[in-house]
Amino acid sequence: MRHDRARRALTVLLAALLMPVLAPALWSGTASAHGSVIDPASRNYGCWLRWGGDFQNPAMQQKDPMCWQAWQDNPNAMWNWNGLYRNNVGGDHQAAIPDGQLCSGGRTEGGRYRSMDAVGPWTTTDIGTTFTINLYDQASHGADYIRVYVTRQGYDPLTRPLRWSDLELVRETGRYAPSNNYVVGDVSAPGRSGRHVVYTIWQASHMDQSYYICSDVNFG
Repeated sequence: MRHDRARRALTVLLAALLMPVLAPALWSGTASAHGSVIDPASRNYGCWLRWGGDFQNPAMQQKDPMCWQAWQDNPNAMWNWNGLYRNNVGGDHQAAIPDGQLCSGGRTEGGRYRSMDAVGPWTTTDIGTTFTINLYDQASHGADYIRVYVTRQGYDPLTRPLRWSDLELVRETGRYAPSNNYVVGDVSAPGRSGRHVVYTIWQASHMDQSYYICSDVNFG
């Protein structure tokens, strides 16, 4: 299953290079080359992965309602799935990002990503209590660190906005040299079952630029 997801992710990433040529009318502005977590897929990357080639299909409303509301709110949140970041946070992430706005990076980029904060049945990726984060860095920014949080057992992502107090820091890395792919292995979140949110903070190295990434998961 993981190999199938990896192949699908690679196919879609290659398609991304062709998207500005094939569908220029869909873009409002040019997407910046940055990055996101592609496995387990971030909310907006997952929506783009599943619906980027079929985003006008009305079936999305029933099959993938959280992606549906996101496309209706601002399609550029998906076309620019790799641009959910804030500049000049100075490492004080909790001061910069209010409770309830963690998945939009504090409604960064003029609120482009506000639909990522919506509460409801986001499509999940099945993982175990020990798992791996795959982060794709299209621009090879490097990383000062990557922090991985997981929601505490008892948090219900179907009914409650995400707060800092809902999260437990389970992994923090050191530096990564500039590359296109960063793998954070052996992330351990014991005692979890059912729906959860994996929250990743990627502190890029090229400047003070922080990425805030929500991935919906199901612990089997």
